[in-house]
Amino acid sequence: MKNGTTATKSTKKIGAVIGEYGAFIALIVLVVLLSAINADFRQPSNFTNLLRQATFNGLIAVGMTCVILSDGIDLSVGSIFALSAIICAKLIMVGVPAVLCVLIALVAGTLLGGVSGVLVTKGRLQPFIATLITMTAYRGLAMIFTNGKPISRLAESISSEGGSFFFKALGKGNLAFSSNTGISFPIPAFILILVFVLFYFILNRTTFGRRIYATGSNAKCAKLVGVNTDQVKIIVYCISGFLSSLAGLIMISRVNSAQPTLGDGFELDAIAAVALGGTSMSGGRGKIIGTVAGVLIIAVLNNGLNILGVTSYYQDVIKAVVILVAVLSDSKR
Repeated sequence: MKNGTTATKSTKKIGAVIGEYGAFIALIVLVVLLSAINADFRQPSNFTNLLRQATFNGLIAVGMTCVILSDGIDLSVGSIFALSAIICAKLIMVGVPAVLCVLIALVAGTLLGGVSGVLVTKGRLQPFIATLITMTAYRGLAMIFTNGKPISRLAESISSEGGSFFFKALGKGNLAFSSNTGISFPIPAFILILVFVLFYFILNRTTFGRRIYATGSNAKCAKLVGVNTDQVKIIVYCISGFLSSLAGLIMISRVNSAQPTLGDGFELDAIAAVALGGTSMSGGRGKIIGTVAGVLIIAVLNNGLNILGVTSYYQDVIKAVVILVAVLSDSKR
């Protein structure tokens, strides 16, 4: 009898560990598997490239985590990504200083996210419907502002050398840790790490973080204890818009152009990363550290499948299966 009880406790402990660290276990298995299959995957240069690629989805996924924790969803992140990038590009082309262009675009992205929050709270629209509306509207505005054409040669259009250096460094720069060995770290990845650390602190160590969890767990009870749930929801949508805008600016810095189709489908990768990280899609439960694992899984999956020569059509199917497994796992938990 004791042996049976001990075995049951051990099984529960193992299950708890898998539930808590399942995303990281899956990430390690995926990295080991791809490294064994293809030698190109385990090259240091590929890991640096992988970190750069993870930056865009990572920044968007942090904002998406905050929104989903509050029992919402944000489908507009890809459109905000594009529209804020185009606003920045347009300002650069008319001679506005690069630093000011970036700041204006970040403010614009924050306000665009806030519109979704207002529609959800004051308009009493379902988050899915509200952000579907803003997603469509912002993508349309991106097309209107550019007439459907890309804005190219952005860095060359910046008059000052300092502004040009700042703009290029945002997406292409590296932090050199050793001039002798040539060891460096991508600035975009460094920005992502700072954002992860900041929001880990916010969600786990601040009153506002606790209010996000309370709003997502039970909004009615949260109101009864004095939480302004409408304010919380508007702020998390503003956060989502700000981080989507930041990701868009890093993207145009990297590719030196802005296109109205930028960020198309990025909302799906962000939602997938959040779900893989164990955040409940019904709100109130999840951790930013899980989102880190989810972002890296998506990045490793994309990178590995590209190296293996898997076509984008099959990649979409594989992503869908991964999301399905994550959602089913969340349902069982």
